[in-house]
Amino acid sequence: MALRIIAGDLKGRKLRSVCGTGTRPTANRTREAIFNILASRVRGSNVLDLFAGTGAFGIEALSRKAHTAVFVDNDHEALLVLQSNLRTLSLESRSKIIRWDLLKNLNCLIAISGAFDLVFMDPPYNQNMIEPGLRNLYKSQSLDAGALVVVEHSRLEPVTISQMPYRTVDQRKYGKSLVTILNYVV
Repeated sequence: MALRIIAGDLKGRKLRSVCGTGTRPTANRTREAIFNILASRVRGSNVLDLFAGTGAFGIEALSRKAHTAVFVDNDHEALLVLQSNLRTLSLESRSKIIRWDLLKNLNCLIAISGAFDLVFMDPPYNQNMIEPGLRNLYKSQSLDAGALVVVEHSRLEPVTISQMPYRTVDQRKYGKSLVTILNYVV
């Protein structure tokens, strides 16, 4: 699949993708639909891209005038591709890459100044990573009040938010995927 930036300053620019099946990039049309829903929430935001892979979500946000983006992933190959994408698009000064196993915790965010108001989370499908990812995000205390968390997931794996300060504000179906948008309420 040819990944490209949908809109903004970098519209039409291509993104490298990771070889093999270990990383599943979000289709351009799905990404476009998500950003159409988010509309005015992107400009000036501080973005966190969890399970970042190629960085398509965070890079799209930067293209649409997000202030900064932090990318977290644990896959070495994906991080190399992400680093190449950021360098090619001259986005290194507005971004940070962290190699981290976010299922253990998100303590890596302690050193980041400022809180995030927009989070993208696109974990591998059907591997029970959504709930621990959301829990660790909450425990990291790195979210602004009212932050939006966009979770792309399989229709077979629901987003469970009981005992966590999130409220579902939207959910849409795109092919075999669901996109659930959560609001962080404190």
